[in-house]
Amino acid sequence: MDQDFKRRLIMAMADAIIAHAEELTALDSAIGDGDHGLNMKRGFEAVLADADNITAKPLPDALKAIGMTLVMKVGGASGPLYGTLAMGLGKALPPEPSVADAAAALDRAIADVKARGKSEAGQKTMLDVLIPVQVAFAAGGEDLATRLPAVAAEAADATVPMKAIRGRASFLGERSIGHMDPGARSSSLLVQAICSVFNEA
Repeated sequence: MDQDFKRRLIMAMADAIIAHAEELTALDSAIGDGDHGLNMKRGFEAVLADADNITAKPLPDALKAIGMTLVMKVGGASGPLYGTLAMGLGKALPPEPSVADAAAALDRAIADVKARGKSEAGQKTMLDVLIPVQVAFAAGGEDLATRLPAVAAEAADATVPMKAIRGRASFLGERSIGHMDPGARSSSLLVQAICSVFNEA
């Protein structure tokens, strides 16, 4: 993966989060601290600012650098969780991954996120998007970059009727029902952004 492609991926992810920061904050205001959008925006602005340095690295090291930046710049629980995801991918991916390599690496990175957050699927978290996306990714087939955003969006929508079990939203109990999980939404946005770059390639 060349430097220009890595830069396009970073720009797409950052643009998606920055453009939807207010939406993410509104979602988080309903069932959390109300700072998810601002925190994620700050983290991806920092990644964008360091894009020259990050994209000069091999893919595994670039992902680790993104993860460290998110850990340092994104507040709340989201920084450690997204940082763990990116660093987990960096540890598991070879410099030039195949689709199978990427799907396997995402599976291992999700396991890291589960351990970090002490959470599982069905608890109204980012995992409720990442896991079905990984399953669809691992199943392979044609038009993955077109199909995965739809899988992610549907999975984010599916968190609306869930009762939160983990995170600050769990304090609301039944009142968490009826709201999309902000972490699920930001995960969906990132999947859409990444796939858009591959679709344009």
